[in-house]
Amino acid sequence: MVILYIGASFLFLVYAGLILFLHGKWRAVPIYKNDQAPAADIRFSIVIPARNEETRIGFVLDALRKQDLDTSLWEVIVVDDDSTDHTTQVVGQYDQVKLIRLTGKDQNSYKKRALTEGIAQSRYEWILTTDADCVPGPHWLSTLSRFISDRNPQMVVAPVRMAHDFSLLQIFQALDFMTLQGITAGAVHGRFMHMCNGANLAYKKSAFQTVQGFSGIDHIASGDDMLLMQKIQLAFPGSAHYLLANEAVVATQPAYSWTEFIQQRIRWASKATYYQQASLFLVLLAVYLFNLAIPVLCFVSIFHLSALWMACALLGLKILIEFPFVASVARFYQDSALMKYFPILQPLHILYTLIAGWLGQFGHYSWKGRRVK
Repeated sequence: MVILYIGASFLFLVYAGLILFLHGKWRAVPIYKNDQAPAADIRFSIVIPARNEETRIGFVLDALRKQDLDTSLWEVIVVDDDSTDHTTQVVGQYDQVKLIRLTGKDQNSYKKRALTEGIAQSRYEWILTTDADCVPGPHWLSTLSRFISDRNPQMVVAPVRMAHDFSLLQIFQALDFMTLQGITAGAVHGRFMHMCNGANLAYKKSAFQTVQGFSGIDHIASGDDMLLMQKIQLAFPGSAHYLLANEAVVATQPAYSWTEFIQQRIRWASKATYYQQASLFLVLLAVYLFNLAIPVLCFVSIFHLSALWMACALLGLKILIEFPFVASVARFYQDSALMKYFPILQPLHILYTLIAGWLGQFGHYSWKGRRVK
C-alpha cells in the first residue's frame, strides 16, 4: 500500500507540474490585434470536406458569403465524400463554390483523400481548411490575411469554439474542448508540441507539396491535421504560428449523442502512437496514468478503506490545479458560465479519458457512417 500511495503521489506531482506549465504557456500567448488592411498578395483556397452534411453545410457557406475580405482574394472548394444525402444539391445552390465529387473506395483515410483532391484543384498558395459543420465570423479571412502578412509562417493554427446548449452532454464537450484549445495555443506558441485542429487550419500549398502531402500517413483514418503539422514542422522547424484572436474563432458543432461523442474521441485518440514528438507522447501518457490512478485507488479501497481517501484527495487536487487554467481559457472564449459545472463533471471526465484512450489504440470506431480501423 505504501508503494501504491507513493506512486499515486508521484503521478500527481508530475500532473500538477504539467498543468501549471501548460497554464503558463497559455497565458504567454498574445492576443493578436491589427487594424491594418489585409494583404493584397495573400489569397486563400478554402477546402471543406463534406459527407452527409445537407443540414449543416449551408451555414458555413452562408458565413463565407459575409466575409469582409474581397472575394477576389479567396475561393471555396467543397469536396463531397460520396454523400448519400442531398449535400451536393445544397452546395449546388451557391454560386462560385467549386464542388468536387468523390465516390467511395475501399480505403481507411477518406478525409485525407478529400483534402488531397481539393488541394490539387485549388488555385491559391494558402490552403485554409474547415469542416462542413463549422461557422466562422465575418472577419475570419481578413484577420488571417493580416496575421500571415505580419508573421510569414508556413502554417497557422487558429482557435475553435464548440457551440453548445446547456445539456449535460454539450456542457461536458465544451469544457473538454476548451481545455484542448488552451493546450493547443500554448503548445504551438511555445513550440514544444505539435497540436492543431483541422476545423481552423491554414498552410502553404508549397509546404504541403514539399512534405508530399499525406504520404506516409494516408493509411491512418485520423490525423489530417496534427500528423500533417508534424510533417510540416519537421520540414520547416518553428514555422507554425498560433493566431489567438476572437475575430479568428471558428465555431464547430458538438456531438449530439454520447455514442457519437465517444466515437469522435476514440478517433482522435487513435493517432497517438503515430506522434514522433516525444514531448507530446509523454504528456498524453502522464495524463492517462494520473487519471487511471484514481479509479485504481477506488478499487483498492474495497480491501483498504484508506485508499478511498487517497482517491478523493487526488480528485480534489486535480480540480484545484486544473480550474484556473480552464477558467482562463473560458474567459477568452466568453464561456465562463460553464465553469460552475467543471468540478462536478470531473469523475465523468476521468472515465471518458480512460475509455477513449484505451479504445483509441485497441478498438474500432464509426465515422460518417463508415466502420474504421
